[in-house]
Amino acid sequence: MALLSNKVALVTGAGQGVGQGVALALAAEGAAVAVVGRTLDKLLATCETIRQRGGVAEPFLCDVMDGAQITHCVEAVVARFGGVQILVNNAQVVPLGRLLDVTDEAFVAGFDSGPLATLRMMRACHPHLKGDGVIVNFASSAAVRWDASGYGAYAATKEAIRSLTRAAACEWGSEGIRVNAVAPHALSPGLQGWVDEHPQEAAAFFKTIPLGRVGDCERDIGRAIVWLASADAGYLTGATLPLDGGQAYWG
Repeated sequence: MALLSNKVALVTGAGQGVGQGVALALAAEGAAVAVVGRTLDKLLATCETIRQRGGVAEPFLCDVMDGAQITHCVEAVVARFGGVQILVNNAQVVPLGRLLDVTDEAFVAGFDSGPLATLRMMRACHPHLKGDGVIVNFASSAAVRWDASGYGAYAATKEAIRSLTRAAACEWGSEGIRVNAVAPHALSPGLQGWVDEHPQEAAAFFKTIPLGRVGDCERDIGRAIVWLASADAGYLTGATLPLDGGQAYWG
């Protein structure tokens, strides 16, 4: 029996990169996947890959910066699949840059698409998660970098998500809902583009990772989230799981 048979998973930002890798991994373990994002062509491509592998997936358009769209999305997923047992909040706008350079607009977009969207999606899914539901939110090791220069605004949004994760774990544990966060390094299209454009800087970056590489979106990040969503992690909640090859020190 697959680890996630008879489960429905909603994954945001699932049209590419980490979200796509997570969707593929969840589907491989038997979950029916609601593939959520803003670009229909990308969502359809992810769904087609899952179906070619024998899995079940449907696309759902949603801009997580719009609260009304989140509500409608969850309602549509429940109408299609009959419920939601796994929620993965991956999508977010990334406000990178030094503190004197990051605009107010970029910072607000980071919060609207990050902690606010995460909170809204958790609230919308909450009634359907009671009993055996799992939420996985996305944090970042940016908050514990050896040099936080250029990462302050982004880290602030991700630390807010960690706080919401811990609060939800404490408040909803009695309802049978587990809530954890992951802090991944993943070879997304964006990171691959940076590696291609800055090979020397990338090589230096890789040397700071004890395992010597950036995680694969499906095999490393997706499979870890499969574990978090499964009964094997049934006693873990309120935690942040680093998926960064040992780079950051969370102590």
